[in-house]
Amino acid sequence: MVSQNKAVRKQYPSCTVLIGNYQTCFLAMAIIVNLLRAMCYPEINFQIYHMKNKGVLSLFALSCILAACTAYKKNKAIVKDTRHYMADSSATKETVILFYNLKKSAEKQVLFGHMEDNMNGYSGWTSGTGKSDVYDVTGVYPAMYGFDFGPVASLKRGKYSDEQLKHTHDQVIEAYQRHGVITFSWHCNNPVSKGSFYWKDSPVNAVSEILPGGAYNKVFAESLTKIADFANNAKYKGKLIPIIFRPWHEFDGDWFWWGRSHCSIEEYKALYRYTVTYLRDTMHVTNFLYAWSPDCNFKSRQQYTERYPGNAYVDVLGMDDYSDLKQGKSPDVAASKLQLITNMAAESHKIAAFTETGLENIPQADWYTTMLLKAMKQGHTQLAYVMVWSNRPKSYWTPYKGHPAEADFVAFKNDPLLVFGDKAGDFYKLSGN
Repeated sequence: MVSQNKAVRKQYPSCTVLIGNYQTCFLAMAIIVNLLRAMCYPEINFQIYHMKNKGVLSLFALSCILAACTAYKKNKAIVKDTRHYMADSSATKETVILFYNLKKSAEKQVLFGHMEDNMNGYSGWTSGTGKSDVYDVTGVYPAMYGFDFGPVASLKRGKYSDEQLKHTHDQVIEAYQRHGVITFSWHCNNPVSKGSFYWKDSPVNAVSEILPGGAYNKVFAESLTKIADFANNAKYKGKLIPIIFRPWHEFDGDWFWWGRSHCSIEEYKALYRYTVTYLRDTMHVTNFLYAWSPDCNFKSRQQYTERYPGNAYVDVLGMDDYSDLKQGKSPDVAASKLQLITNMAAESHKIAAFTETGLENIPQADWYTTMLLKAMKQGHTQLAYVMVWSNRPKSYWTPYKGHPAEADFVAFKNDPLLVFGDKAGDFYKLSGN
């Protein structure tokens, strides 16, 4: 039956209308078939034909098919048009739809994301189906799940990294099954020193050495290949899972080896571009959206875009901002920066996002509503999502049950601006499918 459907699609492309919009079309087809059967065999008692006016049913069936055809054509046009604005115009249909839906939903709502939400938690858990600190407090899962390619792309293979690779893959599948949006950052260990991603722990210049022509380019390419292998094997029911990949973040600080004091402006741009082109063009990864996010060390558009690699390499414009939302500060500062990003994303037909934020251990009980929520509500910001950092026993960014910020976090969740997993819907489908 599956092979027959494929043959029909190939020979008669318009028939995909009947397959894609199956709920409407199957109803219409059933009505038509039964009408024909009743006309040919009037002696058979079909309950549906107790209705006197068969013409009404015929018109209804026809209208259903016409509506399905219209929806199909509209959605096909959306996918085609959206590709023009993406870093990868050959991305999978589901990845294109994710781009479109994120940009569209940002007009009214903000998805809430939590880094490693189903990977580890405040009480020390590190595995287990269904576990989530966000769920424990709110009764629902986040709409977005954050992961990191550090263990995946590690050049030091061993039992731990192999277990982490499998665990990450399994948790991505779990998040996708909930229709969660998936994002990956990359805390990449220094490819030259093989040391930490933190400059203070491994102060060795690397960017110029890992670019094409550099002595460590092949070493770096090995890590990128591992990421590509993960992406190309991240599948559910045979379909590639779309992933928002956010490499080389917070580059305007000095704490990472790719930071502003450790490479020139052009070297950083070349690093980001090479990462995208190697994955997209050499390794043929087709399920990535590419996010770009400095820290909050900017006050103007010129400063924000100083190291911007260009629209051809970026899908999501973001910002990581912890500093501007610390206790005692005004949310106005963060809000103005989020507005700048919103404006630039709108002009470039990109997605705007608050890619990282939070208040460690949440000592301010009303932080979520009086700081984060206010920052996102001011002005005319249109953010696709906001993501807070991950939870561990000594460092957590969402409250646990009994924490003084628990009630405020629930109030934050219930604000109409925010979307958690219970109200997110399926971001991998267009309406009508």
